[in-house]
Amino acid sequence: MKNIFGLALKGIAMSTAFAAMTINSYAQTDMDALMMSKNNFCTGLMLGNSSWKNYWEGTLKRDNLNLGTVSSNMIGIMGNYGIKDNLNLLFSVPYISNTASSGTLIGRKGIQDLTLTLKWMPIETSIGKADFALYALGSYSTPLTNYVKDYLPLSIGLGSNTVMGRIMADYQLGNFFTTVSAALFSRSNVIIDRNAYYTTRMHYTNQVEMPTVSNFNVRAGYRSGKGYAEAIVDVMQTNGGFDISRNNMPFLSNQMNASRVGFGFKYNFGKVEGLSAVGNAMYTIAGRNMGQATSISAGVFYILDFSKSSNNQNESNESK
Repeated sequence: MKNIFGLALKGIAMSTAFAAMTINSYAQTDMDALMMSKNNFCTGLMLGNSSWKNYWEGTLKRDNLNLGTVSSNMIGIMGNYGIKDNLNLLFSVPYISNTASSGTLIGRKGIQDLTLTLKWMPIETSIGKADFALYALGSYSTPLTNYVKDYLPLSIGLGSNTVMGRIMADYQLGNFFTTVSAALFSRSNVIIDRNAYYTTRMHYTNQVEMPTVSNFNVRAGYRSGKGYAEAIVDVMQTNGGFDISRNNMPFLSNQMNASRVGFGFKYNFGKVEGLSAVGNAMYTIAGRNMGQATSISAGVFYILDFSKSSNNQNESNESK
């Protein structure tokens, strides 16, 4: 089955961080077990919203009248190209707008980060009546604009260059599937607009060292030629960092952990070949220095089959 774009929105999620209070909420992700066929290109737009009122200040769950409800809206251009049937190149460029319903903090908006991902399926085999596939993914994300980083929870990103590696396994028996994956994100230091800051001690520098982040994802559901419907469990764990101190603003290198549940879908429109709709909804059930976010997203995508045009051109040349 063709993957509509299988996008590495971990870059978006980790960059939006406290502002969006979610990971991978805005799209069908790099974590689906679908591949784009060779010489096929899928592209389209995703729209998303994530909002929260309650958040975890360390392990203390609370609200904040100076923030009210924090909302993050996104529109993203995304795509997936089939280099080979088992090797895809994916990209995303999101525009983010973050606001708070109360207080004096000014909202932020702008183009965020470019994320590029290679998705490779080295193993595809049968185990009895079931199909099994193993995937390896690598991605790189980098800021496209000089947005303000040190302004959480309303900054549109963290401004870090991020490298991600993911291993994923998919098992499908009939139309029912289970996909399990694990990933590690390594983030570069971030330069902020002040020469000193306090975490658990004073730092007399404008560079912030960013801890790595681990992600674990499980999804299961029903998959057919019409698309799929799936339930999702997603866990993010920051490997280091520190807690927000009482009544303080969050900081880039905070420990940001989140456990989320939700569902996703993809529907292929049979009357228009290559046209699909995707969407998901996610809810944060537990966290640390994160908002208890509810996130929804939806998008429309279209597949361009360049192999057909190439074959038609070859047939035309042969007939001359």
